[in-house]
Amino acid sequence: MKFLKKSVAAVYGFKAMGKHMGLKKGKKDLAIIYCKNQCNAAAVYTQNKIETPIKVVDKKHLMDGKAQAIVINAGIANVATGKKGIEDAFKMAELTAKELKINTEDVLVSSTGYIGKMLPMDIIAKGIKGSKKLLHKNHNAADAIMTTDTVKKEIAVKHDDGFKIGAIAKGSGMIHPNMATMLCFITTDADLSSAELQEALGKAVDSSFNMISVDQDSSTSDMVAIMANPKVKVDIKEFKKTLNLVCKWMAKKIAADGEGATKLIVSKVVGAKTKEDAKVAAKAVICSNLVKCAMFGNDPNWGRIMAAVTNQDIDFDASKMDIVLQGHVVLRDGAPEKFNEKVVSELLNAEEVEVVVNLNMGEKKATAYGCDMTYEYVKINAEYHT
Repeated sequence: MKFLKKSVAAVYGFKAMGKHMGLKKGKKDLAIIYCKNQCNAAAVYTQNKIETPIKVVDKKHLMDGKAQAIVINAGIANVATGKKGIEDAFKMAELTAKELKINTEDVLVSSTGYIGKMLPMDIIAKGIKGSKKLLHKNHNAADAIMTTDTVKKEIAVKHDDGFKIGAIAKGSGMIHPNMATMLCFITTDADLSSAELQEALGKAVDSSFNMISVDQDSSTSDMVAIMANPKVKVDIKEFKKTLNLVCKWMAKKIAADGEGATKLIVSKVVGAKTKEDAKVAAKAVICSNLVKCAMFGNDPNWGRIMAAVTNQDIDFDASKMDIVLQGHVVLRDGAPEKFNEKVVSELLNAEEVEVVVNLNMGEKKATAYGCDMTYEYVKINAEYHT
């Protein structure tokens, strides 16, 4: 496996761009990902129950499993905007198709930002115009989809078998996936059908983006989409493994960049009776505000971890439970284990903190990714406005 530098544009046939068009003050806010060929494509969406313009447009355009471009604006989410919002989303696709000289039905649309504002279509139209000449390999697309993110998120890998996968993502707040609940756009040159891509993407999302949480708020309009320019014959098992790697890498980046966060929390649950029990318990740890605050304060308060897990509808026996913080056993067989609180507290003062809960009920396991909760999180969301 080789890591590449150009993310989504590292894949054969793809180019991308990012630019400032005026939705955000002084920041890039328009991105386009384009392939010279029509691609096989698939997508998954947030399960937030509101039916957004993005879902309406993209589900319609993906009915044939094909796409050639994705256009994304940041700053305005185009949510709760009525019929006009749907018309505007279709218009974004049409404008992009005209600029790229491709079919409108082959353009996917995505928007992120403030809810309840209409897209200023005059600015959108001017922004899209002339974008084709900005498409190139060394692009700014990852910058242009950011909102409260503090770092851009992009990756590209080349498998030993020859196929490539590239991706960009955004996500910092309003992260609590039921399906996607952030933006991630993936490109590949693997020769796979849209049905194969849908299956692989669904499984990859389930073990990566569906296992992260920043604030327990599921976003309204976010998605994960993949486009494949079919060039390299692949072993589907190897492709799935690599896609999982890319998605988990992105998921960790999003969790670590949670609004105001100072550290990534990696919650591992082992010894569960069922896979679902393991997933529920792992996410319970990263979703607990009390645990998140304790991690911010470098407090080895294992009682909060135990409470978060035992509050879930899973099979457990408290007298069998073990908890390990940064490699130190703090609970064994449901009873306190003697440990040096000062030492463990110092170990918690790290960029990445590992919490392991062993239920000792079976052989299933799961890992979830979250972050601590800080004063800065409240400040960012109290003052958030585009």
